[in-house]
Parts: sequence; C-alpha cells; structure tokens
Amino acid sequence: MTRYVSSNAFNGGIDPDDPHEHRRHGQIHTLAQLDPAPDFLGIQEATGWHRDGWRRLHQLANALDMVALHPVTSHVGDGENATALLYRPSAAKLLSYTPGVGVGAFHHGLLRAIFDVGGRTVMVFVTHLNPFCGTARLSEVKRLTDYAGAFPGTPERVVLLMDGNMPADHDPEPDWDNNVHAHLHARYRLVNADGSFGAMDRRAMGALKAAGWVDPQDHLAIPRNATVGHWYENEPTPLHLDHILTAGPVTPHAYWTIDTPQDRLNSDHLACVLDTD
Repeated sequence: MTRYVSSNAFNGGIDPDDPHEHRRHGQIHTLAQLDPAPDFLGIQEATGWHRDGWRRLHQLANALDMVALHPVTSHVGDGENATALLYRPSAAKLLSYTPGVGVGAFHHGLLRAIFDVGGRTVMVFVTHLNPFCGTARLSEVKRLTDYAGAFPGTPERVVLLMDGNMPADHDPEPDWDNNVHAHLHARYRLVNADGSFGAMDRRAMGALKAAGWVDPQDHLAIPRNATVGHWYENEPTPLHLDHILTAGPVTPHAYWTIDTPQDRLNSDHLACVLDTD
C-alpha cells in the first residue's frame, strides 16, 4: 500500500500572537500519528518556512522520517508562501524533480516529481490553485490535463495532491443567500456576462475529470468528510476543496479526511489521505 497526504498548513501554522507556533506543532503531531505513515506528503501554504534555512520544513521531515524536496515559492504576493513535497525514502526512490512546472502559469506553483515505488514508476504533482477566481483555476488545470492519459515519455501512474479551491462533484450547491457573504461569491460561483452570479463554478474539476483524472471518491463507498466549513463564521458550508486525484492504473483502497476537534483548530483546511495499491 502507498499512502498520499495533502495538507494546507494555513499561513504555515504560524500566528503572530503565538510565539510557540502551537498550530504548526499540532499539524506535525497529527501527521506523525498516522499509521501507516505517509509515503508522500504535499504541503500548501508553507508560509514563512523559508526563514532560517527552511528550518520548519526540515523539522517536519525529521519528525516523519521523510525527505523534503526544495519547495516552490508562489509567483504572486510577497515571496512568503510556498508549496512543498516530502517523500519517505524507504518507500520510494526519487528519479527526477521539477520544482517549477509552468512557471508563472499557476497562482502559487506546481511541483512534479517522478519516483520508483516498488518497481513501478509514479509521477506525483503538488499544487495550490487560485483561491479567488474560477476562470483562473480553469486556466491552471489546463496545464494538468495532458498528464491524465498516455503521453510520450511520462509515467502512466500519476497522483495529484492539491488544495484545489474547487468543490467535488458531489458537493451540493451552497445556500448562497444565507450561508455565504455576497463579497465572497465571486470566488466560487460562475460570473455571468452582466456581472451577476450563477451556480457553483465546477469547470476546473469538470475539465480534469473529462480529461481522465479520477476522483477516488467516485469509486469508494465510504464518503469522506468535507475539508472546509469549520473555520470561518462567514463560510460555514462544508465543502471538499482539497483533493487527491489519480490517473492511470492507480487503485484506491481508502480516501478520507483527517477530521478531529484538534485538527479543526490547526488549520482552516483539513488534510486528506489516499491509500492506493
């Protein structure tokens, strides 16, 4: 079995009024308690981790007996935000690593690494899609559709770890009038030609799945918990905005969200876990 985990650290797990960084240490504790341990771990919002020679990233890697690849820094903002990939050397052998795929095409960035996993070649992506605009997310995922099927020179087994900022197909339409403030609608809804809002913008996920990417939830009987909806009072709708998608002959065994009272205090996004063949 191979275990993949995707986790948004929410501003690096660092709060200005908490010098001890309790949220960040709580995230490390949660990941270290997983049994079996993660073989691959994608981190979004590793904000501030570049300070002190990436000390926080390597602290996480050491706690999990993993190796951290060099992160990619978001091409927007103040240079504080980063996306990272860690892997367990006892489970996978690194064959190649590209820390910036499509530089400038992604709001935050895209990592790509190729591994030998038990004699099989697997390509792993980590990304964090645009949180503000569905049209921007659609543009970003068009850079990923090529990898959902046979493509010369690329492995047939592919896994994508992401904070996609887009709902799963099975997420119901929110109660826009009562549960989402109007100034946040543009993030998640279609915008009509006259500027009015339409339904939930599902184009990015639709494009990925139409190209051949697979949501493991479509093939497993046990539904996983939502990854957002627990943090902000003005965004109480439970949604699955964090995803681990697969392409090629990858068989999911279990797909779930790490959802405990403590984890709901650690980040505004809950981590998701995928176990595969």
